Amino acid sequence: MTLRRPERSVVRDGPGASRAPLARQGTYSIVAFDRPSGELGVAVQSHWFSVGSVVCWARPGVGAVATQAIAQVAHGPDALQHLARGLDPAGAIEAVLREDESADYRQLGAVDAAGRASSHTGRSCIAYAGAQSGEGFSCQANMMAREGVPGAMADAYSSHDGDLAERLLAALDAGESAGGDVRGQQSAALLVVPASGEPWRTRFELRVDDHAAPLLELRRLLRLARAYELADRAEELLAGQGASAAAALYRQISELAPDADELTFWAGVGVGAQDLDLGTELIRRAASRSPSWLELLERLPSELAPAAASLRAAIAARAERAS
Repeated sequence: MTLRRPERSVVRDGPGASRAPLARQGTYSIVAFDRPSGELGVAVQSHWFSVGSVVCWARPGVGAVATQAIAQVAHGPDALQHLARGLDPAGAIEAVLREDESADYRQLGAVDAAGRASSHTGRSCIAYAGAQSGEGFSCQANMMAREGVPGAMADAYSSHDGDLAERLLAALDAGESAGGDVRGQQSAALLVVPASGEPWRTRFELRVDDHAAPLLELRRLLRLARAYELADRAEELLAGQGASAAAALYRQISELAPDADELTFWAGVGVGAQDLDLGTELIRRAASRSPSWLELLERLPSELAPAAASLRAAIAARAERAS
């Protein structure tokens, strides 16, 4: 069958406004609410450029939405608005589709901060298309290579250990193993928001816009994001005179992201007050890849980095012995 590419989004204002389809996308996604943490999240993969900028929508304390198939981007934020006003996910989806002339081509999944979940798969979505919801989550897929992708994703999410981000990525991996997009892989995204906070606040907002192995790259980015998250916590501990606890976090950071020069350098600066040898080694490791880190070390004031002077002296002493 030859597919005619639909027009880009057209919005008509006023009563009875309709929005034309955006573009055909073969996509599998999951929206979920994690009851222990209160976090909400969306994860997605597609053979489509920058799929995360289209599909993923979430708001702390409100809900998470995926809008896909022939996606109407506006259905993401609009469904969140309906959730914020008190509609349940089924009602929010029904509200955004009520006057949508292309509802048969849309696929949506939504979950709220109470753990209620719902989905819609239009009857004209390209096979194989379907969805499966469970306690606190909904998986949806269209244009898949084989049947069974939503069920495989649901099983993986339900059985996997770890925090919400890990379980969402486990669902994506299962979707790919079960068949995935009939065209292959191109982009993926992960969005996780906290239980409360401003509408813009996120915990993880990661996108792989164009990559031969987007799911592997998304996992790499998540590991790096976790390392930066630990770095923020370590900085807070240092500011509160929790140097020993901060040093332990810096050690974790150096193990979690050993190739990240930025984190390796600051881990060395942070841990140096507790373990001068380790701090020196970490800074020298960063400098071996980019000598400019040694220049930055020279510029650091003692108020910002109490161990900077000791680290400079230790590095200079090592260099002198080596020569």
